Amino acid sequence: MATVRDTTYDLLRALGMTTVFGNPGSTEEPFLHAFPDDFQYVLALQEASAVGIADGYAQATGRPAHVNLHTAPGTGNAMGNIVTAWHNRTPLIVTAGQQTRQMLLLEPRLAARHPTE
Repeated sequence: MATVRDTTYDLLRALGMTTVFGNPGSTEEPFLHAFPDDFQYVLALQEASAVGIADGYAQATGRPAHVNLHTAPGTGNAMGNIVTAWHNRTPLIVTAGQQTRQMLLLEPRLAARHPTE
C-alpha cells in the first residue's frame, strides 16, 4: 500500500513539480527523509523568503511552484508573502508540516488542534 508521502511525491512528479522551496524544521523530517534524487530542494533562511523565492520561480517559469513551510508558526511567518503571491496571481502550492502524534505532549506550541482554521 502506498503511503501519503509516496503518493505526494508521485503527484508532484506527475505535475512536473520536482523543485521544492522551504525552510525545514522537525515537522518536515518525514517528508524530507530519503528525499528523491529526481527532486531539488531550495533551502531558504526563513519561511517568508521561501515563499518569495517560490513566487519568483513561478513567475519566471510560468508554472506552479511548491513551497513547504514549517507548521503553524512558519506559515504565519510566510503569510505576508503568501498574500502578495495571491495578489500577483502566482500559482503556488503551499503545504505545511505538522508534528507527529508522539510529539504532542501537553499541546506544544507547534500543535494545531484545528489545522484547517
